[in-house]
Amino acid sequence: MAHPGWDTFAFEGIGTAWEISTPEPLAPAVRTRLLRAVEDYDLNYSRFRADSRISELARTAGTVSLPEHAERLGAVFSTLYRLSRGSMTPLVGGSLEQLGYGADYALVPRGLARPAPRWEDVLRWEGSTVACTEPVVLDVGAAGKGQLVDLLAEVLRAEGTAQYLVDGSGDMLHSGPEPLRVGLEHPYDPTQAIGVVELGDRALCASASNRRAWGDGLHHVLDAATGRPVDTVVATWTMAAGTLEADALATALFLVEPRLLEEEFDFDWLMVLSDGRAHCSQGFEGTLFT
Repeated sequence: MAHPGWDTFAFEGIGTAWEISTPEPLAPAVRTRLLRAVEDYDLNYSRFRADSRISELARTAGTVSLPEHAERLGAVFSTLYRLSRGSMTPLVGGSLEQLGYGADYALVPRGLARPAPRWEDVLRWEGSTVACTEPVVLDVGAAGKGQLVDLLAEVLRAEGTAQYLVDGSGDMLHSGPEPLRVGLEHPYDPTQAIGVVELGDRALCASASNRRAWGDGLHHVLDAATGRPVDTVVATWTMAAGTLEADALATALFLVEPRLLEEEFDFDWLMVLSDGRAHCSQGFEGTLFT
């Protein structure tokens, strides 16, 4: 979404639409830096392009060096892998491809659901170095877009822009004197909202099983321990200080009891279950429509 009254820089990147709103138009050099940051992230982490760094690990066992910010990404995934007992992992890429969600976007399952390999068996992620003992398909989509939002905000701040709204197709980070009113998209009807939140100097992220769905009951939020789509939760929203954490936790809520996540992360949340019930954290400051 664009911030009302602000100038908006819109572009495509990592396969989705972006809008960066600022009180004043961004200089051409700043726009170039932002686009370069998006391209660099895609070149390092995309499993959909053969020339990315992590795609090297899908072809052969070995080691790749990633940018310094990979350390934070790996740490978040490692924590959520532990809390979910293996149900959330960057190793889920092969399971997604098995169900048809691969680089060719065939969206036709290759066979029965396939669990992801266990992290401790095949993967070593130390700082910005990632190594595997066998070819694996890594997918950082559960947190990567959120991290890229944070990285783009860093570019803006480095260029002297203190007020902004960075929106990567619903994963957003706001900085400004006045909160922004944001609608919460209905999980079954994207033209409707089930509520609103006031977003001020925080990140807001969402995950929904209808966003990338195909076939009969197939969508992109898998339980990596089984390789099958989660069918108990249909949509989640999270608010946190950083977008990386908010993005990752929006997916984690499909797989982990909220109370376990709250023991290690400072965030607020809302989730809608497949039976229509909604639950939220005690500090969630949104308003749900009846």
